[in-house]
Amino acid sequence: MTLSADRVTFVGLGAIGLPMARRLTQADLAVTGVDPFAPARERAEADGIRAVESIADADDDPIVVVMVATPEHLDALVDQAFAADAVAGRTWVVMSTVGPDAVRSASERLLAGGARVVDAPVTGGVARATTGSLTIFASGPAADIAAVEPVLSQFGTVRTVGDELGRGQSIKVVNQHLCSVHIVAAAEALSLAARLGLDPAEVLPLLESGAAGSWMLSDRGPRMLEGTDVEVTSQINIFVKDSGLVFEAARAAGAETPLLDSARERYLAAQAAGLGTRDDSRVIETYPHP
Repeated sequence: MTLSADRVTFVGLGAIGLPMARRLTQADLAVTGVDPFAPARERAEADGIRAVESIADADDDPIVVVMVATPEHLDALVDQAFAADAVAGRTWVVMSTVGPDAVRSASERLLAGGARVVDAPVTGGVARATTGSLTIFASGPAADIAAVEPVLSQFGTVRTVGDELGRGQSIKVVNQHLCSVHIVAAAEALSLAARLGLDPAEVLPLLESGAAGSWMLSDRGPRMLEGTDVEVTSQINIFVKDSGLVFEAARAAGAETPLLDSARERYLAAQAAGLGTRDDSRVIETYPHP
């Protein structure tokens, strides 16, 4: 299947979405950003990206990349697209972390409306979104994935994981299980160091260079030591949502996830403490200071 990949509507101009959209403009693709929040649109416009409030205001580009935050946002976007007659003939690439059920449900509607769908969640965070080195778990019909590969390749490495829509989201669920647990494990370990009378800033480089190291320890650890006002690259609220998606998927599959369940309680406690919009590294604040 041949599909023009030089015009893209990009929905969701948040912390990860904006650098992804920027990657497309840097590759000389025509991009229209969509975001209901004026500050997000203003940041996109400052980067030279045309930004509109609703998909109804965007051009009829052949590819729609979706990077919204929640399953509810995805449902609302699909509703808006149908209301604006903006579904048929387009390929929708769902790159959000919304879970397999949400993607399957949205896909059924979009396919029935004459669209094509690729399920392609990403991992790697803001830093890798900026450098175009995300990992993309792409699932769906092979021809549809191939048609949007020129767009996906601007974001990072495409790993085709099957032809069943929702399979990419299922792999992302497993990915977020590990991410959720690793962040809390890093926070707990650094808190333990402090309780033992050690300086966590001295302990961190010793740990991350050995067998106990992890990407999350190296990435989040320094921010955990900086204080509550550290720059936000991923909110606590995101991991409340993501750990909840893992929890729900695990229960539906009859899987036991005691480590994830414990980590999820920490994110919920951080949210309850008013830290929901803080950086996810602030989960360390759920541990008592010595």
